[in-house]
Amino acid sequence: MRRATIVILSLVLLATPAALAACGGDVTASGGAAGDEAAESTDDLRNVVDRAVETGNLETLTTALTEAGLVETLKGAGPFTVFAPTDEAFDALPDGALDKLLADPQGELTDVLAHHVVPGEIMSAELTDGMTVETLQGAELTVSVDDDGNVKINDSVLMTGDVFAENGVIHVIDAVLLPPEQE
Repeated sequence: MRRATIVILSLVLLATPAALAACGGDVTASGGAAGDEAAESTDDLRNVVDRAVETGNLETLTTALTEAGLVETLKGAGPFTVFAPTDEAFDALPDGALDKLLADPQGELTDVLAHHVVPGEIMSAELTDGMTVETLQGAELTVSVDDDGNVKINDSVLMTGDVFAENGVIHVIDAVLLPPEQE
């Protein structure tokens, strides 16, 4: 049932017209922590998958997306918000956990990856303390913001916010988010 829901949500998102088509001019992109901004032309934007590849420290994520067959979905119209774990975050999983996920690309791996994607585009400035967002996997993620403005998604720290793409935004995080039944 959950996989059917993910497939249906993916198809709905692919059919959604690109919200960014109405935007013109410049947008901003972060080169550091949430809130650090530098101008970037919309002509330079690519989809969330291409932007993840360009980031350089998300190779394990992009490999996992390929194995799970989710690349074309995330290259679709979106918009998507992707909470993207770094290569180091995948390395920090218990021994054998990544191999186990990769061995079940249409099952557990798809569930874990869908737990990192939220329909719609949520900028780091919109992430507020106590906010919850529903993932494509169906479970919720909880946002916390401390007094210094540091943002956490569940137990992961938001390291780089607002990596813009033509079909959404990526927020780089320092841990793999596991759905509740896999924690």
